[in-house]
Amino acid sequence: MKKMSMKMKWKRSKRRRVWGWMLQNRCSACHSLPSQEEEEEEEEGGAERSPPSDFSAPSRRSKSLYTPLEQQVIQLKQQHKDALLAVECGYKYRFFGEDAEIAAKVLNIFCHLDHNFMTCSIPTHRLFVHVRRLVSHGHKVGVVKQTETSAIKASGANKNALFTRQLSALYTKSTLVGEDVNPVCRLGGVDEGVCGDVVSDPPDSFLLCISENWDKLKKQLTVGLVAVQPSTGDMLLDCFAEGPSRSELEGRILKINPVEILVPSDLSEQTHRLLQSISNARKMDIRRCITSCLYCHKRLLTSRINAFMLFPSSAQADDQARVERRDSAQFEFASAINAVTEFYCHTQEKGSRCLSSVASLESPVICCLGPLIQYLQEFNLERVLRSESSFQRLSCKSEGMTLSATTLRNLEILNNQTDGGVKASLLWVLDHTCTPFGKRLMRKWVSQPLTDLQSITERQDAVQEILESNSHTLSSIRSLLSHLPDLERGICSIYHKKSSTQEFYLISSSLSRLGLELQALFPAIQSQVVSALLQGLLLDTPDLLAPAHSFLKVLNEKAAKSGNKTELFSDLSGFPVLQERRNQIQNVLSEIQDHRKDVRLTLKAPALNYTTVSGQEFLIEVKNSLSSTVPPDWVKISSQFGEHYHTMKRAISHLATMDCLFSLAEVAKQGDYCRPEVCESQRQIMIRDGRHPAIDLLMAEHNQYVPNLTELQGDCRRTMIITGPNMGGKSSYIRQVALICVLAQMGSYVPASEARLGMLDGIYTRMGASDNIYKGRSTFMEELTEASEIISHATERSLVILDELGRGTSTHDGIAIAYATLEYFIRDVKALTLFVTHYPPLCELERVYPEHVSNYHMAFLLNEPDIATDTDDGEVQPEFITFLYQLTEGAAGRSYGLNVARLADIPESILHTAARKARELESTVNARRQTHTTNSRSAFNSANSKISAHHRGERKIERPSGSE
Repeated sequence: MKKMSMKMKWKRSKRRRVWGWMLQNRCSACHSLPSQEEEEEEEEGGAERSPPSDFSAPSRRSKSLYTPLEQQVIQLKQQHKDALLAVECGYKYRFFGEDAEIAAKVLNIFCHLDHNFMTCSIPTHRLFVHVRRLVSHGHKVGVVKQTETSAIKASGANKNALFTRQLSALYTKSTLVGEDVNPVCRLGGVDEGVCGDVVSDPPDSFLLCISENWDKLKKQLTVGLVAVQPSTGDMLLDCFAEGPSRSELEGRILKINPVEILVPSDLSEQTHRLLQSISNARKMDIRRCITSCLYCHKRLLTSRINAFMLFPSSAQADDQARVERRDSAQFEFASAINAVTEFYCHTQEKGSRCLSSVASLESPVICCLGPLIQYLQEFNLERVLRSESSFQRLSCKSEGMTLSATTLRNLEILNNQTDGGVKASLLWVLDHTCTPFGKRLMRKWVSQPLTDLQSITERQDAVQEILESNSHTLSSIRSLLSHLPDLERGICSIYHKKSSTQEFYLISSSLSRLGLELQALFPAIQSQVVSALLQGLLLDTPDLLAPAHSFLKVLNEKAAKSGNKTELFSDLSGFPVLQERRNQIQNVLSEIQDHRKDVRLTLKAPALNYTTVSGQEFLIEVKNSLSSTVPPDWVKISSQFGEHYHTMKRAISHLATMDCLFSLAEVAKQGDYCRPEVCESQRQIMIRDGRHPAIDLLMAEHNQYVPNLTELQGDCRRTMIITGPNMGGKSSYIRQVALICVLAQMGSYVPASEARLGMLDGIYTRMGASDNIYKGRSTFMEELTEASEIISHATERSLVILDELGRGTSTHDGIAIAYATLEYFIRDVKALTLFVTHYPPLCELERVYPEHVSNYHMAFLLNEPDIATDTDDGEVQPEFITFLYQLTEGAAGRSYGLNVARLADIPESILHTAARKARELESTVNARRQTHTTNSRSAFNSANSKISAHHRGERKIERPSGSE
């Protein structure tokens, strides 16, 4: 007992000395305690620590203060200051210092102080779960692995030394590619609910790079843009002139929906505000990514990188975007072209882009491509930039309808305006796809409607055939698409040489099975499918998938599923080096099995068997250094697969198109849609019994949506002025017209009984009222800026929607601006226009331009007994109306705002006062009008009298003259 108490006393004394040392050595920058390390000496045979020699200056501490592992971690951290490092230590991965504190908070795991650093750990088999979760919170995560196993180390001369470790992979939200983080190799567990806590991939994971080039002579800003999705191989580029509002850039960002953005450190204030305004619009929080130097325990903002996070309204970390500032020198043309030249000049891969074609790109695009190459090289994902077929122009007016950022928001095409979610958006209505790659393509279709009549007609023909066909062939094809893994991301992972054996087998077997089953349907497709688009897709795909058969033949299914690379190939005729290594391994195995007899005799354990630790068979590794030659052969077959990457990517694109066509047919069938007639020669919108697609779906159970008729003709009545009570359905109606036009030019059916539509080059909207603090704009400034953008871009083949322009200022100024703007569109632009207003004077434009303008209002019923009825005490009762939501010819005399005030539960006393004041103001205005009319008539009569008298006088003077 005495010995035990003395030992406990010594431990408490030691603990007090350690804590006293830590308290004395708080970091001067952030007042945080020094981090500590786990008992690494026991795990790795580390040496004893020396006591700290200098408490006052952490930067001058002796290295002997730290264990060998701690020194190793410090060196790694200094090389990767902006990343959270997960360090492999035996059967777990550990985080150190501030990395541990951050990881523990995000992962909700225990973080404790041990030796010199804070630390927390995760098991090796859960690495992919935790890395994905950290990345989803916007962190850059580095995985540091041991480059030698326990078995190899134990048989070597340095068995008491520290394990060698290297950074094996880096991950961010856009670079989640590799077997460490890809759950596709564990799909069986996911299907069974075992891995339900895995953070799923977003539909798109684009990495966007932006450059700015200012022409001092022309005083014009040109923006370059390159977006790449390393997980799928998609690549978009664009170059365009930009104004102070950054509206062009904003529209492209919303369409791309990047999860990570690279910008130069000297980014302009306007673009910086744009990124902030996007985050503010989505109710995001912004924070800086602070890195820590473990050696001196001081928080640092790295000089090269300044990153901040954008969190959406849902407050789910999975939806966050990450903006990273890079050295502005990388974005200069000289530096960028050097990086591009060095990268592309040695390209020899089949299907790779040559240097001359890349050098011919616009300078702002090259200024993006250079930094992007350097960034992806940090993740070993730069190979995707070599592909010739991956380069696609983002915007091409000859190929797609223009949908600005404002239009995408106002029409709720991709997200709703309530909480930023997908529900109730047009994408939500249309997306009945059953594959991840089909879902990604549907988003592109919705945000980029077509302007090519042939392409539209081909899609319509395909949708019609799917709807009307009684053949089992098409239903069989759709069933093939169900329950498929993400083939697009799978083949890209193999192309990057980052796939596991499980993933390789899963993707190869899925592609091979699809090819064989489609091949079996060949006769039925040729005889039963009529649509040219469907036939082309279905007949072309099996040949494109043919390479997958050859890879599947040489794989050992059992070994592939278990991750056994030594037994991976069932046929080694094409891999002579691997055949030789396998024979050598078998010889060693035989010797080891024979040696087991000696071990049993020595240990007197006749039942002794070899064991497997952490998935590694010790006896194979203790004697066999040849097993290290297996991975290169594995990379070899991955490279051979990569040679067919572009072919199979095209096949998957065909499958995605099929998935989208099936989805459009499903929507048309469920919603009782009709096939619209789209023509290029006429400027018209004729929609009979049109319905809002999202509202119609939300109200489908009650069947209460009121359909409406729309008729606009470019050469005749092309402008509708819409008035009516507040909440009467005006905004829903104009959105409905625009969405039906978008659907028609997607090649989809539309929610109407009949539709004849001319080809639109763009849809431009100005709706709602809100300021923009980040851009420094008031509510009225926002209105006029949006109106100015429309005036600059709209043509006679555009649809323009203006909802209550001019209400952000005084009544007279607002009416004047609204009147002048609307008249400009009627007289000069000649676009098809829907103008919603509460200003009665604007309705007078129908008399000024009777051939081109029509007045309409949303019908309602007025409760007669409540119309401005005086009570016994002299109070005026506000009116009460019933909305009919029916578009009716003619202008509404009033907006009945007090009815909305009643619906909003404004107190009755305020309503009575407002009703009385409204009557007074109305009487005053009417009196002024009557006075003005009377005075005008008097003046007119007086002027006529004077003119008459003047003419009579002239005649009197002329008579004598005439007599003479």
